[in-house]
Amino acid sequence: MRIGELATRTGVSVRSLRYYEQQRLLTSRRSAGGQRHFTEHDVERVGSIQRMFAAGLSSRTIADLLPCVDSPGEETADAAAARMLRERDRLTEHIAELVRTRDSLDELIAVNRAYRTALETAAR
Repeated sequence: MRIGELATRTGVSVRSLRYYEQQRLLTSRRSAGGQRHFTEHDVERVGSIQRMFAAGLSSRTIADLLPCVDSPGEETADAAAARMLRERDRLTEHIAELVRTRDSLDELIAVNRAYRTALETAAR
């Protein structure tokens, strides 16, 4: 299938598919005219890539994990598990940072509300 059909079937833009190929997350065969051709397997692969991006993984991390998806084995499984645990720890820290930021914003909102209430009370 050509890149447009892969885009349609996966709901991913042609531009994103080209990016995946550039990052070596996806490969294609080229026709004599230079058109990209993909297989049914690539439909599933794009879905896997999308799920990894949605989980907050970078294209570099995804590229490190894909060999484990392609050829599961003891050696690749251990490397993948270690990498996924590092990514999980990174995401956990990022979530904690976001919570701290939200809590700071909540404090500012409370100060703002109190100030506005004081202004309204003084105006009466």
